[in-house]
Amino acid sequence: MKTVLIIEDNDDIREGTAEILGLSGFNVLQALNGKIGVELAVSHKPDLILCDVMMPELDGYGVLYMLNKNADTAAIPFIFLTAKAERVDFRKGMEMGADDYLTKPFDDMELLNAIETRLRKKEKLEEFYSKSLNSLEKLATGSGKGLNELKSMIEGRKVRQIKKKQVLYYDGDQPQGLYLVMEGSIKTIKLAEDGRELMTGLFKPEDYLGINALLADEVFNETAEAVEDSAVCILPKEMIVNLINRYPEVSQQFIKILANNIREKEEQLLELAYNSVRKRLAQVLVRLSKQLSNPAEFKILRDELASMAGMATETVSRTLTDFKEEGLIEKKGSHIHLLDINRLIKMKN
Repeated sequence: MKTVLIIEDNDDIREGTAEILGLSGFNVLQALNGKIGVELAVSHKPDLILCDVMMPELDGYGVLYMLNKNADTAAIPFIFLTAKAERVDFRKGMEMGADDYLTKPFDDMELLNAIETRLRKKEKLEEFYSKSLNSLEKLATGSGKGLNELKSMIEGRKVRQIKKKQVLYYDGDQPQGLYLVMEGSIKTIKLAEDGRELMTGLFKPEDYLGINALLADEVFNETAEAVEDSAVCILPKEMIVNLINRYPEVSQQFIKILANNIREKEEQLLELAYNSVRKRLAQVLVRLSKQLSNPAEFKILRDELASMAGMATETVSRTLTDFKEEGLIEKKGSHIHLLDINRLIKMKN
């Protein structure tokens, strides 16, 4: 039997929600304010938490902050209960690590669907963890207490679900920490003064986002957006900075990752400056084949290709048509199938 903790100061809402969950086979814990809710979460380790935003003693943001600081409660799925007037502020909670939100008043099916979806995703991600954490050995090459602490930190953190086209952070946002991509793919983009979008990076599972902003102690200088439904692990800034300051081997590994990111962006700038339209688009397709989950066939929109290659959408369409006629690709809608990747790699300038 799964246990759900309800933290809500409105007696009618709390007791009504508890009754619905009880009839649906859940074990239910109730807290009438945030302080009591944190105490119950720490002592009982529920499978999921429903929490109101505006409460006495300790509000929902404070509850989430306290639970995220505790390794035993940081990974518990957390759903905010918000009034319509508070909905505009839900992004703050999502950035702090909340998994979802329900707008009051909600009906029985909305409630049960939200809970069951989060519990299923938690089970799926626990299976995924064992695979993805093995790949962390690529970062934690060699030995050292610091790298072992980094691995333990990742194992204990909550995984955040990001829907396609959902923004992870905006240009100008203050970094909350590092983001480790667990599944899916995340792109980083810059907007030119004329409104054109340039894709500056594409991050796949095992990649880190936000290292440069964290090391420089600056705001993000680009926007990160999900290319497809994705999952990221958020590593709090204070924890990472503490590890970097205490363990040289950790800082060396992150500096290597940062150097690789800079090299890739330099190569991208050179491609934009010196390569022909055909060669630029061919290199983008080759890069996508290496970075996305299916190397031979993937789904991508024309405007996304345009932002990666630094060209107009119409130019992308014409060039893709040429590649199709030359037998390099097959294209149906936004699906692209690479037929001859070697010829794309060797495309003349």
